[in-house]
Amino acid sequence: MPHLSAPQAYALFQRMRGRRVLVVGDLMVDEWIWGRVSRISPEAPVPVVEVTDHSFTLGGAANVATNLRVLGADVRLAGVVGDDRVAERLRGMVSELGVNDDGLFVAHDRPTTRKTRIVAHNQQVVRADWERATAVPEATAAKLSAHVRAAARDVDAVIFSDYAKGLLTRTLVEAALSACSVVTADPKPANLDLFTGVTCIAPNAGEAAKAAGVTIGDDATLEQAGRALLERLGCMHALITRGEHGMSLFSPGKPRFDVPAVARTVFDVSGAGDTVISVLTLALAAGTPVLDAVTLANFAAGAVVEKLGTAAASPEEIVELLQHYDGADGSADTAQL
Repeated sequence: MPHLSAPQAYALFQRMRGRRVLVVGDLMVDEWIWGRVSRISPEAPVPVVEVTDHSFTLGGAANVATNLRVLGADVRLAGVVGDDRVAERLRGMVSELGVNDDGLFVAHDRPTTRKTRIVAHNQQVVRADWERATAVPEATAAKLSAHVRAAARDVDAVIFSDYAKGLLTRTLVEAALSACSVVTADPKPANLDLFTGVTCIAPNAGEAAKAAGVTIGDDATLEQAGRALLERLGCMHALITRGEHGMSLFSPGKPRFDVPAVARTVFDVSGAGDTVISVLTLALAAGTPVLDAVTLANFAAGAVVEKLGTAAASPEEIVELLQHYDGADGSADTAQL
């Protein structure tokens, strides 16, 4: 079933290790409050969560950086944070990840984006967001642009991680395009035109439908939406992620390439798009043919949605999933991945 065998995937991961990637985008901290529910509140018809654990993970563009580091990439990160304790936590987590925080600039007009999820019995009960989604102050934006222009000259690829928080501009995208041959984006529909001319965009089906102005309901409308995105942006590829229906790659003058979903069990889709854009871009940066890069990204997504919470897929986990679907006998030596 897979386009790639496990040994081929192993060889790709070896080539991907150490590639330099600049991630530019909306930085977040994901806060997780874990617990269990045994009663309903007497104050209101809501569950009472008895808290058993409390944890933090990197989210948004910072989760893309996490995914890349798990894959062995050399990562640079650029974005804005507030002047608050959440920013201190984010910087500390980025440092623990082995990523320099020189590209993190302070915007005093906003908090560091934080998303708090309360989870009970493996299900989200509620989410609370601390954020401000307005344009970054001009002085901060100028510093960020100068940083991206310089950093893009020294990397193998640039990823734009767009969560529509007011950070990304056409100036930033042009700075990357002028200096790097592999530039990808995970765009929100409202910002689609910012990414004209990039190597590849990777929206989910809902985002693609909204951006293309096409309701995706069947094979014909999927084709229409994908071709509309290619024509509008003039990019080399458009990858539409389709959840339980897998992924579809569109390239000018070539037939659509579909890959089926491969998750054995779906626990949580949080951050799956971050995993896809990370694996896809790192593979392209290593010179991987695009069909192989998409197939690898699809298996990475399958591995990550089997976990609860924002997560990353390791090379070992991705190869193991490939072996599961390929019926492989484990001949790929994953010990050195």
